Amino acid sequence: MTTASTTHPAPQIKIAATYLRGGTSKGVFFKLQDLPVAAQQPGAVRDAILLRVLGSPDPYGKQIDGMGNASSSTSKAVILSRSTRPDHDVDYLFGQVSIDQPFVDWSGNCGNLSAAVGPCAIHMGLIDAARIPANGTATIRIWQANIGKTIVTHVPITDGQVQETGDFELDGVTFAAAEVALEFIDPAAEGDGNDGNAGAMFPTGHLVDELDVPGVGRISATLINAGIPTIFLNAQDLGYTGREPQAAINEDAHALARFEAIRAQGALHMGLIQHESEATNRQHTPKIAFVAPPSSYTTSSGKEVNARDVDLLVRALSMGKLHHAMMGTAAVAIGVAAAIPGTLVHRAAGGAEDAGAIHGGGAPRQSVRFGHPSGTLRVGAETALVDGQWQVTKAIMSRSARILMEGWVRVPGDVLVER
Repeated sequence: MTTASTTHPAPQIKIAATYLRGGTSKGVFFKLQDLPVAAQQPGAVRDAILLRVLGSPDPYGKQIDGMGNASSSTSKAVILSRSTRPDHDVDYLFGQVSIDQPFVDWSGNCGNLSAAVGPCAIHMGLIDAARIPANGTATIRIWQANIGKTIVTHVPITDGQVQETGDFELDGVTFAAAEVALEFIDPAAEGDGNDGNAGAMFPTGHLVDELDVPGVGRISATLINAGIPTIFLNAQDLGYTGREPQAAINEDAHALARFEAIRAQGALHMGLIQHESEATNRQHTPKIAFVAPPSSYTTSSGKEVNARDVDLLVRALSMGKLHHAMMGTAAVAIGVAAAIPGTLVHRAAGGAEDAGAIHGGGAPRQSVRFGHPSGTLRVGAETALVDGQWQVTKAIMSRSARILMEGWVRVPGDVLVER
């Protein structure tokens, strides 16, 4: 016979939230002021709430008891507030919620969900009504708080409301929607790149480095801070073609372990971590991707991509798994790296194998269309060689966004107890 406990578990609390798709990702969006007071600043309580909302940590890897959908693309949270910075409309903070571990990674941005920030900010009343035209386009300036960068988004407006439906098609998303154009302003990190500075666009001072990876060997890599810190590898060096579907990588435990070993070594070279073991708790950054010259392949939806329709192929990993399409921030990194002669990305797109110096010569490429597991994506970058150093003023791409659900999320009240 069991005895009833004399203490009762804390009841559930409810928090206003909006569930949106942005690009090829989904996330739970909160207005900062709607969070419990203890979660309106960074810390354990905020992280505990977001983990419980998404259903993490889940040793089953399914997030059944939360809003997450068991992939890095759908285990995401966003906090928005009116911007306190001059010439900006909204502050945007992104949290990548681990699926099976008890942590939230705040180290980078989500480029896909960036497309949903402007529409959601309007929906939440964070943008002054005078800024919203009756019909046309609302230009919203976003401060990306994780990385301290500006994003300009152009949101279509019809009859004073965000236009969400339309005929813009995005590979990796089943249904068409309205196009949201994004400009990532000055997306590269700052620094001179000559002293291993983690803040530089090329932290090691080279366009191509040779990494000595324990258990893997020596491998060439382009290490770049643009959009998000990213490690680019040659597919051929790994025994791949660049046409690989998700399952070819994600069902190969040896391959995933090899990528993680390379990622950790790249993070050390980029100055993002001081010890290799730190990479375990920094899953969101850096990203790792492999590139290959154009080749025809079949996408995950069965569509044929012809080699002549792309400039190169890219497969990228996020949170330890091959992404089903392409992370938006990694797309920015691809666009910037493709623009700069000498990088592995530029070479895969048909560029010459220039020397690995940071001042590599040649004309920059203005845009690139690359193939990913779900289809293709075009991204542009405005770059220039100034005083022997590459600079990028902005990267440009289009995504779409749509509100899927709005109301409240509910979580057990004990998440408010700081541990």
